Amino acid sequence: MEGLNLRSVLVTGSNRGIGLEMIKQLAKKSNPPQWIFAMCRDPEGLRTQDLRNLAAQHQEIVIIPLNITDPSSIKAAVAMVTERLNGTGLNLLINNAAIASPDSKLNSQTPEDMAEVYKTNVIGPMMISQAFLPLLRKASQDSPTKGMSCSKACIVNMSSYAGSITEVYLWKYGQVLPYRCSKAALNMLTRCQSLAFSDDQILCVALHPGWVLTDMGGNMAEITVDSSVAAMLKLLAHLSEKDTGTFLSWEGKILPW
Repeated sequence: MEGLNLRSVLVTGSNRGIGLEMIKQLAKKSNPPQWIFAMCRDPEGLRTQDLRNLAAQHQEIVIIPLNITDPSSIKAAVAMVTERLNGTGLNLLINNAAIASPDSKLNSQTPEDMAEVYKTNVIGPMMISQAFLPLLRKASQDSPTKGMSCSKACIVNMSSYAGSITEVYLWKYGQVLPYRCSKAALNMLTRCQSLAFSDDQILCVALHPGWVLTDMGGNMAEITVDSSVAAMLKLLAHLSEKDTGTFLSWEGKILPW
């Protein structure tokens, strides 16, 4: 992970689970980023206490309110991040915030639940990436290094193997139709971003964190959140232009679309 040399990183959905652990491990690096922007819906809420405690111990952590489905909230967040960066760019954007509706069968799935999950898991990351694109471009333009890397300018979309159309991962444990379809769509968004932002030398990748022991992953999951995040950060340190537009596991394996 020491190979990940960032001046700035932004993580959505950072008040719990994978997002919170990413903030924690980034802050505890021997060479932490100068700015770690921890984004969450309600910075003063009870579910954000652990993040606030962490920020009190690490001055580089800046907690910023963000509702990824609200354009006005996104605009305000961009303004706050831009002010802190003071003319420099954003190296790494991690679109981590996501939701999953209660499991239901295909024939009983409601359009309302499907739309709500898509709004957060697909449209949200699209809007966030669009909004922070100027700062990512700035980081890429100002970098003295050639090629692509996560230390230069990168968008990481936190996906899931559940979105693999080829494998339909863990179907017997739950159909979770909106979640699966949204992650398949997020994978396509990642591919499109990799093509659209290639001239800007912004690396774009979809990551499957594993079946992680979090509130969303449940108690039958296979990997702890700290192990998952440590592996993903180690992986990000070694990605280059050959990896842009790919769908990878936390272990670095290429996953089938």
